Amino acid sequence: MNIGAYVIDSRDGRMGRVMARVGPYVQLRPPGGGREWDCPVEELTPASVGDVLRARVRAINRESRLP
Repeated sequence: MNIGAYVIDSRDGRMGRVMARVGPYVQLRPPGGGREWDCPVEELTPASVGDVLRARVRAINRESRLP
């Protein structure tokens, strides 16, 4: 997986952006920012364009509600 690509962690369905690769793991960060997590490379699938768009809209909506 390339740095910056959006992928789905098939273990729990979370989407993340690839931040780094360390050994057999990829470090992922949620599209709207937040805490990174590690995922084995074999558990990743590419995110569709629609998945990425929905995640970005959710992040923008969440930010717009902040005081």
